[in-house]
Amino acid sequence: MKRFIEGLDRRQTILLPDCIDDYVDEDNPVRAVDAFIEMLDLVALGFDVEPKATGRPGYHPAMMLKLYLYGYLNQVQSSRRLERECGRNLELIWLLGRLKPDFKTIADFRRDNGPAIRRVCRQFIALCRDIDLLDASLVAIDGSKFKAVNAKARSYTREKLRRRLGEIDTAIDRYMGELDRADEVLAKTGMHPVEARLSRVLKKLAHYRKEARQLRAIEQRMEATGETQVSLTDPDCRAMATTSKQPRVVGYNVQSVVETKHHLIVAHEVTNLGYDREALSMMAHAAKAVMANGDIEAIADKGYYSGEEIVAAEQAGVAVTVSKPNTSNAGAAGRFDKADFVYEAERDAYRCPAGKWLDYHFTSKLDGKAMRSYWTNACESCAIKHRCTTGKERRVRRWEHEAVLERVQKRLDDDPSKIPLRSKTVEHPFGTIKAWMGATHFKMKTMKHVATEMALHVLAYNMMRVIAILGVPGLLKAMRA
Repeated sequence: MKRFIEGLDRRQTILLPDCIDDYVDEDNPVRAVDAFIEMLDLVALGFDVEPKATGRPGYHPAMMLKLYLYGYLNQVQSSRRLERECGRNLELIWLLGRLKPDFKTIADFRRDNGPAIRRVCRQFIALCRDIDLLDASLVAIDGSKFKAVNAKARSYTREKLRRRLGEIDTAIDRYMGELDRADEVLAKTGMHPVEARLSRVLKKLAHYRKEARQLRAIEQRMEATGETQVSLTDPDCRAMATTSKQPRVVGYNVQSVVETKHHLIVAHEVTNLGYDREALSMMAHAAKAVMANGDIEAIADKGYYSGEEIVAAEQAGVAVTVSKPNTSNAGAAGRFDKADFVYEAERDAYRCPAGKWLDYHFTSKLDGKAMRSYWTNACESCAIKHRCTTGKERRVRRWEHEAVLERVQKRLDDDPSKIPLRSKTVEHPFGTIKAWMGATHFKMKTMKHVATEMALHVLAYNMMRVIAILGVPGLLKAMRA
């Protein structure tokens, strides 16, 4: 083994053992984990720091928080894996002072301290604001589907139940037919059916009848509660549409807001709604509450386009830029779309593609919204009427808050680059976190526990980003300031 770097002899006695602190460099991220948890007021955050008067002493919440934050920073989320790391990982030996909690203690801490852990995540976002990392004026909003601890086979919709019960009834009829044919053969020829085949048919019938009873019990539960979906493993998760290649995922829809300057996640929310349409104002308001800049603009894709949500966001003081989906039947049929009619506020009228004015006539209610109706009587003699309407005249409806939607469209028209900026900003954190999670995504069940898991992932992601921006010494200095 000449001319190779050699390690120490494992049996060599060291009279002056190395200090544990020597194994952790000054720029090691574990020092940032330790400093951040030490600066927290755990009582104010909701942790129980009072030791029990009797029984075996427990672990301090600060130690358990350090363990979890370190684990999520290093893609170790399982309590059993964290238990193993405590005995072999030098960084964790340094961080915990050679403490080795068992996996049950580790898992129980995460389960029992969900709200407090979520406040720790928000505390780090507040720290980012205090050190001037949240001074951007532009944020991006998006949602992504995360898989729950629930197989597709154990998630049922009304349509899936109806289809499966139909398949079971068909299978039962087929096997009953086989038994009838066996009886006919026995009656006519006296020949007994093959015993193994008869046994298989009877077992299949018993299996399908048992499954049918279970599915009808689920169907009765849906009828009684009004639920449209039932998940048997994680009752809070839902089957959600994703892409054409992977049409459904059983899980949760996680909403997030990412600022465009440093790509920090400033707000997030775990929902079990399969669509984003009702989340725009909620996420815009959450972003405004934590950003240092009071005047922010939020960018979202067309899945968030909802007139009511856009107006609510604007009323909360957040300007939004949202792509408008093309849902016009007229445009699909080759006729003029509403966008081809130009509104003139001074005259309170629309100018059509033929140059005629559509004047206001009356206001009506449509789906609870006040809609103003405009039309002209000149349509009958118009040379391009066939490209506009199949009725007597073309009518255009205008919502009472249509001016807000027009401002949103103008912002998008003035700067089309905002839409690709949104995807480059908000989709990367989702991809990073999912890569950390692995194939199974969430490890806990029910929404309150899943929200705790997501908060730990967001906290770890934000700390990683700040370390990349400031470095460990810079972050430590900022936390001491």
